[in-house]
Amino acid sequence: MSTTAPLLIHHKHCDELFADAEEACANNDWATGEPAFARLNEQLETHFAGEEEILFPAFEAATGMTSGPTEVMRAEHRQMRDLLGQMRGALAARDGDTFGGAAETLLILMQQHNMKEENILYPMCDNALASSAVAAALAECLKAPVSSA
Repeated sequence: MSTTAPLLIHHKHCDELFADAEEACANNDWATGEPAFARLNEQLETHFAGEEEILFPAFEAATGMTSGPTEVMRAEHRQMRDLLGQMRGALAARDGDTFGGAAETLLILMQQHNMKEENILYPMCDNALASSAVAAALAECLKAPVSSA
């Protein structure tokens, strides 16, 4: 297993959670949308933590690169957190238009972000961290239980 394999799998999981939350809220099904969005938010934060607390520091320590791809990814995580905050507020207000606008922007950002990670950063990490314990730490981090609320 490559170092970043758990993150690749988790990208797909987060994409599925996004689709569930977006579909429910687009249909004004707030009873379904609220827990779906909570699961999405929780898993995205888990994903960000795996990268920001485990992968990125290990990569930076192994390569000495502290300003570059990991800096860009952290900035994009902040942008995604801001959009999740907008979605959370729209969900609380039952404002489907605002939720949908923020969700559309988040989807585009996530797609672009994941392409950069999967095609540029993750291969760099796999090369730099091939014999490290980072993959096991990431797998453990991403196994965080999903709440039912």
